[in-house]
Amino acid sequence: MKFIVKLFPEITIKSRPVRKRFTQRLQSNLQIILQRIEPKIKVRSLWDRIDVDCPPHADVHYEAIVEALACTPGISHCLEVQEYELTDFDDILERVISAHGERLQGKRFVVRAKRAGKHDFNSQDLERYIGGGLLRRTGAVKVDLHTPEITVNIEVKDQKVFLVERRIDGLGGYPQGTQEGVVSLISGGFDSIVASYLTMKRGTKTHFVFFNMGGAAHEGGVQQVSYFLWKKFGSAAKVKFVSVPFEGVVAEILQHVHHSHMGVVLKRMMLRAAERVAKRVKAEALITGESIAQVSSQTLPNLGVIDKVTDSLVLRPLITYDKQDIIDIATQIGAYEFAASMPEYCGVISDRPTVRAQLARVEEEESNFDFDVLEQALRQAEVSSITDLAAVAAQEQIHASKSLSENDVVIDVRHPDDQVKAPLNLPGASILTIPFFKINDAYIDLPQDKQYLLYCPKGVMSNLHAMHLRDQGFDNVGVFRPA
Repeated sequence: MKFIVKLFPEITIKSRPVRKRFTQRLQSNLQIILQRIEPKIKVRSLWDRIDVDCPPHADVHYEAIVEALACTPGISHCLEVQEYELTDFDDILERVISAHGERLQGKRFVVRAKRAGKHDFNSQDLERYIGGGLLRRTGAVKVDLHTPEITVNIEVKDQKVFLVERRIDGLGGYPQGTQEGVVSLISGGFDSIVASYLTMKRGTKTHFVFFNMGGAAHEGGVQQVSYFLWKKFGSAAKVKFVSVPFEGVVAEILQHVHHSHMGVVLKRMMLRAAERVAKRVKAEALITGESIAQVSSQTLPNLGVIDKVTDSLVLRPLITYDKQDIIDIATQIGAYEFAASMPEYCGVISDRPTVRAQLARVEEEESNFDFDVLEQALRQAEVSSITDLAAVAAQEQIHASKSLSENDVVIDVRHPDDQVKAPLNLPGASILTIPFFKINDAYIDLPQDKQYLLYCPKGVMSNLHAMHLRDQGFDNVGVFRPA
């Protein structure tokens, strides 16, 4: 099993030294990631591509290898190929028939050839010969240059022939570690998750800082999604997860800041703390998930005032994104359920919040704030290696029940649209439909002499909300995952 990795086009137009550095970094990243899957995988860096050679027994890891190639930043696409020595056109034809003959039956097809090196033929010569041979010797209907049902791809590189079996689209972007480190302010919602992903895709070493405003379930959920992002898109880099207890900061804001300025002041406190975290992990910038005017604190005047609190560079990858675009990206990268199920802690909600904050007024409000509270929060911050979160995430999982007893009630916490499209069918069982965004408020009104098991297809949403309810003192809640 062999894969040819094609570089993201923006890498190929860099100067020769930069291109060489980026390619070597990508080769190193792939070697780290793929050799975790199978230690005997070989990764070789060439000028225009990277070759990944897998031993025969690596077939059992095929899906994991493909996913790693599809999710590693810096790759345009990968070609799964069979490699042969170049002899003559007849030999190539025989190999193509062996590889593709059956699936050409009754199909329109085209042959596409790419050639590099010194040969006495060109790509069109090879395409015509192989296309004619396939038309004569298989059950193909016709050669169709414009709307083929099947494309047969062949690459000739010097004295090697590569028959393409599958094309795997890559992530694009730059290899991890080619850009300086950043700290992402992650809350676990759609915005901060997608902003973190976009910076990782662009080659930055992305650390995570979480401001805990109450709730072990929230922190556990954010740890899970941070580990998910790192594991899937950035596991070649060694990064940190920093949790800063912010309950005291929120309490201080509620007591001493006018309600109209609470949101702006909270964001400034977060940037102050994040700047200190960035210095600790040697990061060059702060990342937030803010988008223009999405909420009151994200108007341009308010963002300007917020940024004045720090000398650090603040990057906002989503600044012009619509909310649905952000949700679509979260869905595409597999993070939708994490974000949708994340418990919310809205400890600071301004009444008639200002949308045009003035720096002088904000600083006046902050003069009443006891900054020793912020210092104490930073002293109590917990710094973890991202790899440690694998164990933490596993510990946070509630053991799921696969069967039901007489006293059990299943609560379907899926979105109402999903509940309507695919009703939960459990003959004889007691079932309630309470969407995840209502479960925390609705649970207190349920009869507490029952055992409630939360259900969602993947178990992420149900587990997070079950943990949160247990954190609130309810011990009659669990998770249901039917066998």
